[in-house]
Amino acid sequence: MLDATRGLINEQRVQAMKPGSVLLNFARDGIVDEDAVLAGIAAKRIRYYVCDFPMQKTQDNPAVIALPHLGASTQEAEDNCAVMVAEQVRDYLEHGNLNNTVNFPTINMPRESSFRIAIANANVPNMLGQISTALAGAGINIHNMINKSRGEMAYTLVDTDIATPPEMIAQIAAIPGVLMVRDLPLDA
Repeated sequence: MLDATRGLINEQRVQAMKPGSVLLNFARDGIVDEDAVLAGIAAKRIRYYVCDFPMQKTQDNPAVIALPHLGASTQEAEDNCAVMVAEQVRDYLEHGNLNNTVNFPTINMPRESSFRIAIANANVPNMLGQISTALAGAGINIHNMINKSRGEMAYTLVDTDIATPPEMIAQIAAIPGVLMVRDLPLDA
């Protein structure tokens, strides 16, 4: 991050983009003016913004795809980064597992069920109680669960015995402090 690159993607540059553009940012969060990107999405200049810097302003926007930030600062890590990133992004997308992230805890849970939900949430008391109570209230049995935290952030994986209906995903997403919920069923 340099003064010359801070806000590099700003309102002027967003306006110069071809409508329907996809913006990828895997460098630094400050390179992109978040408000300009959100305005570009609203104006249909930007179809998708993909980054590895989840931020509060963009968390509920369906045109923003926020991946975990994977750090690679040594020469050894950079040499192996392409394969490692592909494997870890795939594991995250398919199973919700997180490895070597900067802004979330490392968490891995082997699959014991075809039905899984992944939940990113604030690290606050009674979060797991609220999640498990919501599932139990819907008659959904928790087969396995793991929760890890890093500072103010926490991440929870829940394997259930049956599919979690979309309305239950929405109910969990509405719990104060829940940042994101993903349904991760295994393809049959």
